[in-house]
Amino acid sequence: MRKTALPRQPDEKKIAGLVRQLLVELGEDPGRDGLLKTPERVAKAMAFLTRGCRQTPRGVLNNAIFDAGANHMVVLRNIEIYSLCEHHLLPFYGSCAVGYIAKSKVIGVSKIARIMDCFARRLQIQERLTEQVAEAIQEATQAEGVGVVFKCRHLCMMMRGVEKQNSEMVTSAMLGSFRADEKVRQEFLSLIK
Repeated sequence: MRKTALPRQPDEKKIAGLVRQLLVELGEDPGRDGLLKTPERVAKAMAFLTRGCRQTPRGVLNNAIFDAGANHMVVLRNIEIYSLCEHHLLPFYGSCAVGYIAKSKVIGVSKIARIMDCFARRLQIQERLTEQVAEAIQEATQAEGVGVVFKCRHLCMMMRGVEKQNSEMVTSAMLGSFRADEKVRQEFLSLIK
């Protein structure tokens, strides 16, 4: 995995000032009782919700890559996912399933979820998130193949715009044997149902 410079920690005081200004522009009184601490709370929340910008897959893996003698499919499903749509700064949430066929290396099971969070905790679109997780798992394990499926609900579609509350977006990324071999792909898809 290549090394890239990570962004600095966000300036929470500056963010709080911007939130205060936003409240005024929205016609609110940031001095009223219920909003007094809102700017600071929003600043802390945004720093937390975008912490993935300051992480790398290599960093969250923390060398939890192990030799494995078997060449079989590993699947982790129903991983909860929370992210922010980069277009509206509204949440999208759902679940993720990751599968890979190990050649000789496996990663610690919790690290799969950590890799997913590394990319989900950024301003994101689901399509890119799906591809980033697949590529990071592939790079970490040098797997024969990788499959990733996200099923998410987007508040930018549910509570504004077209207001379709029951809509769910499904994205998948298939690499290596998961893309090339129909039987492998079908095995993965049947295991994540």
